[in-house]
Amino acid sequence: MLPVTFSDIFVVSPLLIVVITAMVVLMVDLALPRDRKSACVGVSLFGLVLAAGACGLLWRAQKEAFNGTVIADDFALAFQLILIIVSALSILLSEKYIQQKGINYGEYYALMLFSASGAMLMATSRELITIFIGLEVLSIALYVLSGFARTEARSEESAMKYFLLGAFSSGFFLYGIALIYGGTGTTRLDSLSNLPVATLLSPYAVAGFALLIVGLGFKAAIVPFHSWTPDVYEGAPTSVTAFMSAGAKAGAFAALIRVAIVLLPLSAVFNDVFWALAILTMVVGNVVAIVQTNIKRMLAYSSIAHAGYILVGLIAQNSEGHAGILFYILAYTFMNLGAFGILILLARRGQELNNIEDLQGLAQTQPWAAALMGLFMFSLAGIPPTAGFMGKFYVFIGIVKAAQTASNSGLFYSLAVIGLVASVIGAAYYLRIVYTMYFLPARREYPADVWGFSPGANFALFISAILTLVLGIFPSGLYKTAELAAASLNTPPSISRQAIKPVPAAAPLMERASVR
Repeated sequence: MLPVTFSDIFVVSPLLIVVITAMVVLMVDLALPRDRKSACVGVSLFGLVLAAGACGLLWRAQKEAFNGTVIADDFALAFQLILIIVSALSILLSEKYIQQKGINYGEYYALMLFSASGAMLMATSRELITIFIGLEVLSIALYVLSGFARTEARSEESAMKYFLLGAFSSGFFLYGIALIYGGTGTTRLDSLSNLPVATLLSPYAVAGFALLIVGLGFKAAIVPFHSWTPDVYEGAPTSVTAFMSAGAKAGAFAALIRVAIVLLPLSAVFNDVFWALAILTMVVGNVVAIVQTNIKRMLAYSSIAHAGYILVGLIAQNSEGHAGILFYILAYTFMNLGAFGILILLARRGQELNNIEDLQGLAQTQPWAAALMGLFMFSLAGIPPTAGFMGKFYVFIGIVKAAQTASNSGLFYSLAVIGLVASVIGAAYYLRIVYTMYFLPARREYPADVWGFSPGANFALFISAILTLVLGIFPSGLYKTAELAAASLNTPPSISRQAIKPVPAAAPLMERASVR
């Protein structure tokens, strides 16, 4: 076993700081009465700022650690920064909300930080077993957070559904790792990239990769592994749903991109699989969202549709597609957390906004809240000049550029066209919310002290709204940074693989077992 060096610790310092911060939050919580948990918020935000600083120190460093199982390339650091932003905004949105729901416990913030650290580990890992560990840390914390409103039956129900289905998906992922090891003799993604095609296409390896897609597809809410999403989004506390919608998706796609780099150059079959998953996810998410009356379920199916758009950039397998994914996930973070933030501001204990009709006439009594909600809906629909429009633009540019150099260009062009049509369909349910707020009479009284409810939530909403507009009007600076991060992936060309002579043994480990 190689000794752990300072360089190893430095490479994982961002997620290590987040883990240590979560432990400190637990210690601080023990010393505070229940009505004075604000210190946990301050400690959490301070730790996230330190973690962001560590990411800044590692930027452009391209360092490996722990015998190459984790890597601090710019791609991983970009995802870690996104997860830090998701965590910080979610914590700001949560403070007063969990107080008025009667669930103001310090472990809430610790669990959120632990979940973020798991997603960060998934983003920085090049080892399937390490990705699995990150997946479990992310998942277990989210299971508890989903049922954090212990006095509400629907919260407990959502946690149980999430746990049971999540346990199945983790089992698929772990069994996939076992099959890949049996078929190739390694679980390192960089080692898999350099193996002969014949070895990677052995029955054991192909079955293992298929199970990996199932496990990661569950966390990313990709159809047909999405069934948990609407129920969990509806039942979990709104602040948890906000964090889950962006944080779990970012971690899952960070790992899925690294796996896809190995898979997609292998065979047209894997390309067809991802192509079908992208179309199903975009179409099912948007079509089913149209008929929803519960706003959290509608945003859940919206989240599924957005996972389909991100898959389009993944299928492109070029720097434009990967950069588009980074831009898209960051833009999605601001607009989606902003939409949930408005619901949090308008909620009071026992009187949360559950149905779309609860927003009727909001513009008449709370014009600023309606204006911000309208902005976030326009961005989610992909209407210019918002960040959502530019995110879709960059993702579709990636697939179009891939089509220009691919032999099966029709497949890529058709994916772009279907994505555009799905976006038009999706605009219907987003604009329905705008219509409900501005053109229908009010059916309920909204809290008079909306903007005095939570200064932290107000700040998070202000930041989300400003960046939703800024990234839509001036996107080039962030996109260039995303291109630098995407370039660090250094996708291995398929030509170099073909140059390696195939080995006669499709499954080295299984052969040794059969000899015994």
